Amino acid sequence: MNKTLILNSKQIQQKINRLAYEIVENNYNEKEIIVAGIANNGFILAKKIVAVLNKISIIKTKLIEIKIDKKNPLSTEIKLTITEKELQNMVIILVDDVLNSGKTLIFGAKQFLSSPIKRLTTVILVDRGHNLYPIKADYVGLSLSTTLKENITVEMNKKGKEAVYLS
Repeated sequence: MNKTLILNSKQIQQKINRLAYEIVENNYNEKEIIVAGIANNGFILAKKIVAVLNKISIIKTKLIEIKIDKKNPLSTEIKLTITEKELQNMVIILVDDVLNSGKTLIFGAKQFLSSPIKRLTTVILVDRGHNLYPIKADYVGLSLSTTLKENITVEMNKKGKEAVYLS
């Protein structure tokens, strides 16, 4: 199957930098925010965003991971690396790599709705625009029109070798 490079490592880092600046612009009054990455690539992306946020802002950031079965989110319990009490009155930034149907993002967001949070926003590296659920990306690295048969692959495991492919 043919793969077309959409974003290389340098371009991904530029997107991450821009996303971090947008987050700071929209949260400049906050003392602390929680950045929640959906495992696996969403969490890696969240870590990279937090690294930039810590360089460019005095806003304290807390990084957490959301473990979810992306194919069948109701099959197992969704786990957070934070207590419900720690979420109270906090700004939550939910991060994932690709927004396809919105299923993973909406189930990830659901975890925060039982706590009295201040605000919930979402960050996506690549938005395909095929939403089937009533959730959107507030911060988007790249909007890419694709067919339903096409696939987006994000590789983020090796520093300097990050890439986004269309196949």
